[in-house]
Amino acid sequence: MEQNLVIGVDIGGQTAKCGVVDARGTVICQTVIRSDQHEAAEPFIAELAVALKRIVKEAGVEGRIRGIGVGAPNANYYTGDIENAVNLSWGRSGTIHFASLLKDAMDGIPVTLTNDANAAAMGEMTYGAARGMKNFIMITLGTGVGSGIVINGEVVYGHDGFAGELGHTTIVRHNGRLCNCGKTGCLETYCSAIGVARTAREWLDMSDTPSVLRSLENITSKDVYEAAKEGDELARKVFDFTGTLLGEAFADFIQFSAPEAIVLFGGLARSKEFLTEPIERAMNANVLPLWRGKVKLVYSSLKESDAAILGASALAW
Repeated sequence: MEQNLVIGVDIGGQTAKCGVVDARGTVICQTVIRSDQHEAAEPFIAELAVALKRIVKEAGVEGRIRGIGVGAPNANYYTGDIENAVNLSWGRSGTIHFASLLKDAMDGIPVTLTNDANAAAMGEMTYGAARGMKNFIMITLGTGVGSGIVINGEVVYGHDGFAGELGHTTIVRHNGRLCNCGKTGCLETYCSAIGVARTAREWLDMSDTPSVLRSLENITSKDVYEAAKEGDELARKVFDFTGTLLGEAFADFIQFSAPEAIVLFGGLARSKEFLTEPIERAMNANVLPLWRGKVKLVYSSLKESDAAILGASALAW
């Protein structure tokens, strides 16, 4: 008897990663399309549907797809809508009935939609580092800072579907950086990939500390990481600062839900050799003694190229 399969779609600000996944978490066939080439949602959804049908055909599994799971910024699990997604070129204003539009474009295959960080949490709980855990917090460190909160084995969505925006908790109360959300001092503005690059640029402007980063015109978080690996003093201080802020924020998160672990995922999490020590130091210095040394800090165990797809696909099961 042929087994059912699902499709996972992870939509980011620049690309959408898509794959056909089996029940064991094997990505059978996958592709990537641009997500930043359209100003309206409908043309993007049409292009996405073409790409999904193509990989289904390439995998030779027509008629066996039981559902599609989609992780996207500002996605509402209850309604299937994407609302005011400032990081998506086609999602910056109003409400997009994404799940229903994609379902129609995919000839009626059911579509389940949630926030990209919630999808990552589902993926880790189904296939990865959080397997067997019922209480953990997923933190995605990418273009922004996302989060998925799992309590008693269930993702927390809140009454309106948008619970868990921990990246927009305030970490700097006075003269904090302006965030895309309109607030100032959000964790995302300091501890995302963009935030790390911004810290490096600001510190270079404010000091005369020697650094290989001074020769670069457009600094990225990857540049800061590469400099840190080469022993660059300023780059390493940037990561210590970033990790300290994350640890302070995590201490507050722990006191809210008493998780077994905090799981880190995303491009910036690849800098773990420079982030782990300051995160753990600041986290344990700021949490109540009740939880000190008790909450594990773990990194996604999913294969990097498949992780986002697997997270989204877990929704469809």
